[in-house]
Amino acid sequence: MAHQSTTVKKPALEVVEPKSGGDDSFQTFILHDEDHTLGNALKYILNKNPSVSFVGYSITHPSETKINLRIQTTGVPAIDVLKQGLKDLKQMCGHMLTTFESATKYYKENHLEERYMEDQS
Repeated sequence: MAHQSTTVKKPALEVVEPKSGGDDSFQTFILHDEDHTLGNALKYILNKNPSVSFVGYSITHPSETKINLRIQTTGVPAIDVLKQGLKDLKQMCGHMLTTFESATKYYKENHLEERYMEDQS
């Protein structure tokens, strides 16, 4: 009989329950398997939300791949603000990808003749 590994994978997002309880307008989240790439982008997006009074993140140690994200709002539940921030970031990334692909296609179509001439020289 083969021994099967029962490794439990942590969820991508972990919600740290506040010790005081009750107020959901400030919350700490742990995002596993992430680094400064997502941390900085998400902090930027969340800071643009008028409901956010504070957002910050930290990486506790360089060898760890998790972000501690702290959000404080003006009364809106922090989890709702995080969800909206992730949606906004996804939309922004989609727009950047579409713009990049369009510009790349335009460049290739309009500079093919120049490359052909260089190859003929």
